[in-house]
Amino acid sequence: MKVANPIYDIVFKYMMEDERIARTILSALLKVDVLAVEIRPHEYCDDTHDNLSVFRIDFGATIRDTEGNKKLILIELQKTWLETETLRFRQYLGVHYSNPKNMQSNGSALPMVAVYLLGHKVGDIEEPVLYVNHQSLDYDGNVVTKGLPNSFVDSLTHDSIIVQIPRLHGRINNRLDMVLSIFDQSRRDQDDNRILRIDDKMYENDADMEHILRRLTMAAADADIRHKMNAEEEIFSAIEKRDTEILLRDKHIAEQESMLRTTIKMLLDAGKSIEEISSALNKDLETVIRLANETPK
Repeated sequence: MKVANPIYDIVFKYMMEDERIARTILSALLKVDVLAVEIRPHEYCDDTHDNLSVFRIDFGATIRDTEGNKKLILIELQKTWLETETLRFRQYLGVHYSNPKNMQSNGSALPMVAVYLLGHKVGDIEEPVLYVNHQSLDYDGNVVTKGLPNSFVDSLTHDSIIVQIPRLHGRINNRLDMVLSIFDQSRRDQDDNRILRIDDKMYENDADMEHILRRLTMAAADADIRHKMNAEEEIFSAIEKRDTEILLRDKHIAEQESMLRTTIKMLLDAGKSIEEISSALNKDLETVIRLANETPK
């Protein structure tokens, strides 16, 4: 069957607005039962008009922890197509910490988990999903457990889950793999990146996954969503083209600088004067300056 590709921001937003789907995906990621989830109002952030692209949704989620207790946590979910700077992610976290709505009645901040769905690889890390959990240690590096968890400690730290979408590759070994398989870009239609080709037999007798597929099928049939997907495609194609031009320019500048250093060394070894060296390099210096000023806009 053909479904809309949730790597696109408009499809992802449409999918996650369904409370059942949000619970299904977040439960699999957090490995706990998410009993209820609510999108925090006015918390969409869609930065697609510069060289960075981060789409963000903030959730308030009621979960049942491993001890069977119910508690409210914050989940900041950020998705990006392109490789971006960690500064942008950190800025969004700062917004969370400074928001008085995220404080509990006792004055401490609600526990928070940051989830990053990345459309790119992170260095040489091969695991498609990475859990980064904080620990409390004493001076000697021993794990401290007495008195923890503690609201003050939890208010100042947060756990993270990093998903590398390009490393999914159809591997399904557990519940999380099954849920994340809807993001697997190896299933893209050869003629249309907006569409994924899904073998729906994989999800037979799984009511939650069948519900997700129905939602994505509806997105694929929605004319307005298809139009907005086209707009995203154009934006990111332009960004990728510009980034390629910048990489080629920087490579060319590096090559010119290397040639300049080699030329200077040869002239110095030949005993040339500063005036002679300056005259010989003038043309090459002008080339480097011109290239440096030709940054694609």
